[in-house]
Order: sequence, then C-alpha cells, then structure tokens
Amino acid sequence: MATKSLQIDIVSDVMCPWCIVGYRRLEQALSQFDDLDVTLQWHPFELNPAMGPDGQHLGEHIAEKYGSTPEQSAQNRQRLTQMGADLGFTFNFSDSS
Repeated sequence: MATKSLQIDIVSDVMCPWCIVGYRRLEQALSQFDDLDVTLQWHPFELNPAMGPDGQHLGEHIAEKYGSTPEQSAQNRQRLTQMGADLGFTFNFSDSS
C-alpha cells in the first residue's frame, strides 16, 4: 500500500495550555496510522498581544478575559493538570502565577 501524505497547519500560542493538550492528542491520533507521512507546519499566534512584558497574574487574567471566578479557574486548572498528566505532560500551575 502506498504511503499517503498529509500536511497539518497548527496555529498555536506557546503559553496556551489547551494547545499542548491538542497537540498531544493529535500525536496520539496520528500514531494510529503507519502509512501516513505527516508534515506539521507551525504558525505562531498570540492569544493576548496586548499583554505587557511583566505579564499578569493568571487568576486575574482569566477573570478579566473569561469572567471566571477563582473557584472556576481552580477547577479548570485541576482539569487541565489531569488531562496533561494523562497525555504525559506536566503543568506547573501555582496560586502565585
């Protein structure tokens, strides 16, 4: 059987935790296809291009951007931490970030 080629364009912000989750899931999916020659083309994207060089406290940023309460933000970080662990990636969220 002939090898099939596929190019995937990935638009990603290196600070976005969901981007690594999506990438790891893509890797898992692609590992199911032995006869597929995949080329990944990465494209940068800034989720918040107006962010200053000193950054912003994560909880404050999430509250401003999405209207999340501190409890919702903590639940989301816990969910992301578990998803990351399931995919072999360690998130290092902290209360001070």
